[in-house]
Amino acid sequence: MKKTLLFLGMLSTAVAAQAQNCSEIFISEYVEGSGNDKAVELYNPTGSAISLTGYRIERFSNGDNTSNAGGVTNLTGTIQPYSTFVITNGQTTTQPNSPACSPTLQAMADQLDHAYPAPTYMNGNDAIALFKNTLMIDLMGKIGDAAMGQGAYGWGDQPPYDGSVGRIWTENHTLIRKASIKTGVTANPDPFIVNQQWDSLPKDTWTQLGSHTCDCFLGLNENKLNTLSIYPNPSADGILYINTNNAIETIEIVDLLGKVVAKEVRNDQSTAAVVTLTDKLRKGSYLVRINFTDKSSSQQSIIIE
Repeated sequence: MKKTLLFLGMLSTAVAAQAQNCSEIFISEYVEGSGNDKAVELYNPTGSAISLTGYRIERFSNGDNTSNAGGVTNLTGTIQPYSTFVITNGQTTTQPNSPACSPTLQAMADQLDHAYPAPTYMNGNDAIALFKNTLMIDLMGKIGDAAMGQGAYGWGDQPPYDGSVGRIWTENHTLIRKASIKTGVTANPDPFIVNQQWDSLPKDTWTQLGSHTCDCFLGLNENKLNTLSIYPNPSADGILYINTNNAIETIEIVDLLGKVVAKEVRNDQSTAAVVTLTDKLRKGSYLVRINFTDKSSSQQSIIIE
């Protein structure tokens, strides 16, 4: 199993209904890439291993009220404490109008999905639900969404998802659950607004698949929970506002290859900072890593537009 990184946030998000925080598996990443390069990542936010017996993923295709056309996958195996479980599309050969899933992506899987129809044949306007026996314990999207049935390409940051306002986030994107989310959505949202719980990365981005960062995790040597808020995200002008509850020592900007491309040393014991990246970085996805004076750290993914 893949271990997680510490990723702490303080974004406050309302959901339709919740189980107790940090007590149950939830969906932590959604990969909707080229062809059949699709994956779903689950996260165990507890300090105990959880058997996946009785858990399943269902796809509600194109605004459907049932998963009959979208497929059901029963999960097998175990998720270790504060760790992830990755399910990728299982197609290994190219068929007419249906390409094989990338072997590189499949190599990251803990479980390969079954043949079509299966949940990992999603294309942006399919709701993905996680069930434990008869209970829905998480949901990405909205079940029975008429807009998806009428040809919408996916959900975005504001309805009606027809291209007239906002932008589509679920089609041709990777979505990562915000660190502040500690439990799944257990009631159908109305409407489903993607950026309330998810950060968006470009198509075919898998660099964070297999690890998730969540406020449920506390490092063994931490005496308190660091909080971290970075906004706006995405940033259109490269200016980031950083707020924490701990004194900042350094701020590092890391690219998708793991290279530190910018670094700022702070000597004022401040818990807040403004960072300007416009002249330093190309547009794209990065990781902001905050190192604190007490030698703890927190990090958050960002997008520069």
